Amino acid sequence: MNDAKTKRPSIGMAMIPIGLAIAIFIIGIGILKYQAELMLIFAGALFALFATFYGRSWEEILVVMGDKIKKALPAILILFSIGMLIGTWMISGTIPFFVYYGLEIINPAHLYVMAFLVTAIVSTCVGTSWGSAGTIGVALMSIAQTMDLSMAVTAGAVVSGAYFGDKLSPLSDTTNMSSLAAGANLYEHIRHMLYTSIPSSIVAAIVFFLMGLQIDSTTDQLANVDEMLGGLRQLFNLNLVVLLPAVIVIAGSLMKKSPLIVLFVSALTAMLVALVFQNATVGNLVTSAVEGFNVEMIASATGTDASIIGQDMQDLLNRGGLYSMYGATFFVFCAFFFASALEVSQALNVVLEQVIVHLRSVGSVVAASLVTGFAVINCTSNALVTYFLVQDIYGGVYKKKKLHPVNLSRSMEDSVTVTEALMPWTVSGVFMATTLGVGNFEFLPWAIFNLGGIVFSALYAFLAPVTGGFGIRKLQEEPESGKASSKTAI
Repeated sequence: MNDAKTKRPSIGMAMIPIGLAIAIFIIGIGILKYQAELMLIFAGALFALFATFYGRSWEEILVVMGDKIKKALPAILILFSIGMLIGTWMISGTIPFFVYYGLEIINPAHLYVMAFLVTAIVSTCVGTSWGSAGTIGVALMSIAQTMDLSMAVTAGAVVSGAYFGDKLSPLSDTTNMSSLAAGANLYEHIRHMLYTSIPSSIVAAIVFFLMGLQIDSTTDQLANVDEMLGGLRQLFNLNLVVLLPAVIVIAGSLMKKSPLIVLFVSALTAMLVALVFQNATVGNLVTSAVEGFNVEMIASATGTDASIIGQDMQDLLNRGGLYSMYGATFFVFCAFFFASALEVSQALNVVLEQVIVHLRSVGSVVAASLVTGFAVINCTSNALVTYFLVQDIYGGVYKKKKLHPVNLSRSMEDSVTVTEALMPWTVSGVFMATTLGVGNFEFLPWAIFNLGGIVFSALYAFLAPVTGGFGIRKLQEEPESGKASSKTAI
């Protein structure tokens, strides 16, 4: 290898492409709202040029990128399987079942806490914070307005519940992508997040319960919910059998079976359930699995007008299918190109060598990754970009501290996924404020679950020397699976 090949950039030179890349993300994604995929390609090309200037070759970038794609292939296949799963769960009535009974358990005397719990149930089953807040959340806000209750508290409860599912649901794209970026197993990632999610949920439920004691339990202003319930009853046969696809996923997770096989079996079971109980045609089943579910499929089979559940609820249900995951998959390739060019350029390594020496404890490492995640998501307003950036910056540091990848993936969720909606200049923040009709800084103090994640995540890390590492998973816990974790980013 010649001298040009071994030459490394100075700290000053390394900061140039890093600064330009940050500007591309902030201006391109955050301000001009350009597509993140194109901005990743531009930033990746910038680092590729920088790498070639210091003697690296284009072939090296392709080799690194190919290695990343190889490791992520199981996760990419799972993304497609989840798209198929959502579509088939919709037409089988599995997700509508959870939506229906989630709405039915609303108690006017405890609307705040029920708003949190119901939205959490729906978002976990559907896997989308926007969908649950834009449908169930809007209904809850109208109920709160009719009862003359605090709109800020109700919005905070809705946002908290919506992001509970967005953080923990195996159907959520952010849950899958954060575990993929960190190189953690999907189910291990979800289980590890319970350390911060459970206490955050308990605190949120207590606060909303105490705030709701003032609600008049005799209020009967539930017309909007009753209309949704009636429509779902007419469209779907909501019997206990429709829960079978969900039971398969839960059982497969507990038995630690291959996620890909479990999701496929669950989707196939959902198709059979839809064929028998929802009067769906074979053509509708195939369309739901590939292109996504549409309420008109069930409406035509039952001779019912789809408009009986309203357009907002239709927008929640009309989703899924293999095609719905094409965008996420393409994003993965763009992100891997950027990450590969960044790695080969060595620019980030040079800068990190000056930073990492100051991160001596587990607490400082986790805290630094939390702060970085929160800062980047506020600059880019794109969680997927942020995940891969945080992984590039802190992945090696976590490994040197012998921290399992689930610690990094949890830090991503606690600092990125659940905080994006709190700021008025992010895409999710604008959506939540506009949809719920309450300003971000008005509901921010009441988004208890969102705030709790980053607090508990930092506490576990800083208190690790005192608690014996409770809530922090070390690689030594399972020496053989550590190797598997590095190879399986699912």
